Amino acid sequence: MNAKFITLDGIDGAGKTTQLKVIRDWFARQGLPVRFTREPGGTPVGEALRQLLLSPDTRIGLRAETLLMFAARAQHLEDVILPALRDDISVVSDRFTDATFAYQGAGRGLPADDVAALEHWVQGSLRPDLTFLLDVPLAVSMQRIEENREKDRFEQEQAAFFTRVREGYLKRAAAAPERYAVIDSNRDKAAVRGEIEAFLQRLFT
Repeated sequence: MNAKFITLDGIDGAGKTTQLKVIRDWFARQGLPVRFTREPGGTPVGEALRQLLLSPDTRIGLRAETLLMFAARAQHLEDVILPALRDDISVVSDRFTDATFAYQGAGRGLPADDVAALEHWVQGSLRPDLTFLLDVPLAVSMQRIEENREKDRFEQEQAAFFTRVREGYLKRAAAAPERYAVIDSNRDKAAVRGEIEAFLQRLFT
C-alpha cells in the first residue's frame, strides 16, 4: 500500500488553511488519490461535536472537553480515516491527536499520560506518517486571529494559553523528529510551499 496518513497542526493563526491548499494542489498534480478531512469533524457526529466544542457559548470542563474530542476522533477513524487507508487512499487531516496533547494537555494542564491513554484506546497503534507542524511567533498568531475571523471558544483564550500550546507542540516535535516537519510559516509563501512540497515528495518516493 502506498497510502499515507498526513496531518497538519499548529496554533491558531499559523496558516493551516493556506498550506492545506498547497497540499491539495500537490496531490492533484501528482494524480494521487487523497481524502481531505478535519478535526474535530469529518463525520456528522464529529461536525455536531465541533459546533459544541467551538461555540463561545459552551461551558465545559476539561475532562469532558477531552473526551468529546476523542469521541469525535473515534467516529472519524471508523468512518473516514481507516476506510480510506484500507482502500489505498491517502488521508490529510486538518488537526489530529497532537492538537489534544497541545491544547488540552499543555494548554489546559491535562496530564500527558491521560491523553496518551485515550490515544492508545481510540487509535491503537495508528499514528500519522507525517505531521506538518506550522509554527509562527505568538504575536503573529494573535494578530492573525484578531484580523481574520470571529473568534471561536479556543481563539478567545489569552496569550499565555497559546504560549503553552505552542511549547507543547514543539516539545512533541522535538521528541519524534522522524514524524514531524516543523515549518516556519511566517515566511514568504513560495518558500513555505517549496518546503512542504519537498517533504511530500520524500514521503512518496
